Amino acid sequence: MSDWTPEAGTPPVSTPEEPDLPQDGPVADAPSSEPAEPAPLGVERTPTGRAEVDALLERLADADHLPADGHTEVYEDVHRGLKDALTSLDARPAAAPGPPRPGPTPAYDNTHDHRS
Repeated sequence: MSDWTPEAGTPPVSTPEEPDLPQDGPVADAPSSEPAEPAPLGVERTPTGRAEVDALLERLADADHLPADGHTEVYEDVHRGLKDALTSLDARPAAAPGPPRPGPTPAYDNTHDHRS
């Protein structure tokens, strides 16, 4: 490493670590301040076998074509649907209509037994 510095008025010398950049005109691949266009992420979704859940997961693809500020609505809609699907798994199925079931046999009540 050298302590040498260029004299005032001496043009800078580029080194291999510092590529030459054009001094006049725009840089060809300069980053833009404009947001990038929406593009699919290409995430594969594996079917679950439950039509309701698979439809919700397919809904996630709608976010691929929306700007980032539109993703929230899609994600919240899918989240709500998946939450409802999970909640429905905890619900007991309704009783099937049919003849009434006999209840338990009442215990013998000896309060009326007057034997001596």
